[in-house]
Amino acid sequence: MATNVSYLTSKGTSRSGRLAGLLLVLFGLGVAQPAAAAKVEFRFSAWDGPEVRVYASRPLDLASDRPVVFVMHGMKRNARENRDQWHQLAVDNDFLLVVPEFDERQFPGPAAYDLGGVFDASGARRMPEQWSFALIEPLFDDVRKRFSMTTSHYSLYGHSAGAQFVERFLLYVPGARVSRAVAANAGWYTMPEFDQAWPYGLERSGVSEQALARMLQFPLTILLGEEDMDTDDPRLRMTPEALLQGRSRLERGSQFLETGRKAAARLGIPFGWRLQTVEGADHDNRLMAPAAVEYLIP
Repeated sequence: MATNVSYLTSKGTSRSGRLAGLLLVLFGLGVAQPAAAAKVEFRFSAWDGPEVRVYASRPLDLASDRPVVFVMHGMKRNARENRDQWHQLAVDNDFLLVVPEFDERQFPGPAAYDLGGVFDASGARRMPEQWSFALIEPLFDDVRKRFSMTTSHYSLYGHSAGAQFVERFLLYVPGARVSRAVAANAGWYTMPEFDQAWPYGLERSGVSEQALARMLQFPLTILLGEEDMDTDDPRLRMTPEALLQGRSRLERGSQFLETGRKAAARLGIPFGWRLQTVEGADHDNRLMAPAAVEYLIP
């Protein structure tokens, strides 16, 4: 936010003198340019999992009832970079931004992060409070107190591996206070059908048909970059099960939507998902995030 400053100079004052006068007004009298938002970093441990680092951005004079938006990072575990990419969006759209970090040491591999830590290494189902998914709700309580927010619900966004976290979170945390969600450029999906084994489908997932029905009605936006079609990306899962979903992220996202539509029709329930594409965007969160805001903010 700019500060308007008026100052007087005599006709004979030099350019350097005028500059010195301006600096005196700005800084010598203590009138500095205010920042548009505060970047915050803190640690959170009030849950049954390990302590996590959290990055946030809080616009100045943020009203207590403004939206809270959680952003889930990708496989690089680059929470700080994601916060910085979203920082100006939080300023421009006046919301509290929260980016938890699931670091690789404490949450190793996709099983502990993308898949929510629902199953242990032996395939046994863990207690829900031990899941990675279980972090979000108590962290929401913490940030409400920490930043004096009265907002009763939050929005959830994830890109790439973070998008996988988002779509599975909606399945596994039925009481979550999430009101809107965006899954952007996921590499592959847990398809909403029970004739394919977990994690590519819901067989042996522990997810009930009632939980699936609830998720199918949720206002989930599947956001896809129109240029996210690289089939040679070494980060893209190419197992036989993943290839059944399509060869590129763009194809897989489209098939996820259509599979969900068919599941909702079979169950006779309203279908809440929508698919949106971003022109000129490939697999880059910086290009996807600005397009996601309108689907996250009421």
